[in-house]
Amino acid sequence: MKDLIKYIAQALVDNPDKVEVSEVHGEQTSVMELRVAKEDLGKVIGKQGKTAKAMRTILSAASAKVHKRTVLEIIE
Repeated sequence: MKDLIKYIAQALVDNPDKVEVSEVHGEQTSVMELRVAKEDLGKVIGKQGKTAKAMRTILSAASAKVHKRTVLEIIE
């Protein structure tokens, strides 16, 4: 999951070397924290949040396949 989010984010931004993804495990859910350069934040979020929503949908589908619940948080 972590590699999937990192791959998608690196394809979207101008500074792919500044993309960081960390995973925080909880009891029932995992939280993926995505950090990008400040100037690339808009590219990851997209107009009206459509790109972020698409990334969350892909992550949700991939995590459902392995019977887990994963949430994507985009950190400034």
